[in-house]
Amino acid sequence: MASLKDLKNRIDSVKSTQKITKAMQMVAAAKLRRAQEAAVAARPYADRMAKVLAALGAVYDGQENAPVLLGGTGKDQVHLLVVATGERGLAGGFNSSIARLAREHAAKLLSQGKTVKILTVGRKGNDILKRQYPSNIVDTFNFREIKQVGFVQAQQVADKVLAMFAAGEFDVATLFFAKFGSVISQVPTAQQLIPAKLEKPTGQGVVDVAAIPYEYEPNEEAIVEDLLPRNISVQILNALLENSASFYGAQMSAMDNATRNAGEMIGQLQLSYNRQRQAKITTELIEIIAGAEAL
Repeated sequence: MASLKDLKNRIDSVKSTQKITKAMQMVAAAKLRRAQEAAVAARPYADRMAKVLAALGAVYDGQENAPVLLGGTGKDQVHLLVVATGERGLAGGFNSSIARLAREHAAKLLSQGKTVKILTVGRKGNDILKRQYPSNIVDTFNFREIKQVGFVQAQQVADKVLAMFAAGEFDVATLFFAKFGSVISQVPTAQQLIPAKLEKPTGQGVVDVAAIPYEYEPNEEAIVEDLLPRNISVQILNALLENSASFYGAQMSAMDNATRNAGEMIGQLQLSYNRQRQAKITTELIEIIAGAEAL
């Protein structure tokens, strides 16, 4: 049984930990607001970019001269997985859930005889994936020193992806990240980047943008050639912003749970301390009374 001094030290230690987790929860809450605003603000631009490309891409339906970023290389052998995670931990299962989705996708491709290459964005994703796929990781981006990721960082990743594609190093690129839903909901998502997967609107009451007659200058082909590389950067930026908001939401939730757990542990330790202290006092009283009666 632990002594009273040991119990007191443990209580003080857990109280110190509780103060740290509470402070981290408050910091994550403050950062979450800014990150969420940035993620929500970026969504309309990314969605509109996808709609414009869907409209312009309709020009190439059934044609063999489609841009390679739109139509692909015609092969499906080499896959590049761009896995975006956080730079830090203490966020519950945020990083592991994204890495798990990427691992499942990689395992499925490898079982089909495909070649898998992995490009990690974020230190934690690299740490997790290199345990199982060390030889598949071709490069990693670390933005730990960046307070708020932006288009500059997204452009760096996009330039690397486009350079690899231009060199013929892969056929299909898929982006993995967590889409922000709420503080308790971050959804691991896989999005195909190359060839561009442009979904046409469906359902009643939905306007098909491709059916609207627009006039483009100089022409649709030139605009598509210019927008396709930019779309890669925009989609990566959107993923990084979604990831940032998801990370702080997950960290806020994890630190809240840790703070409450620490409070419960302090209560249990305090109860044990009081019981042991009371037993010690009772024992001392019995010894005093017994000694007095012996005189």
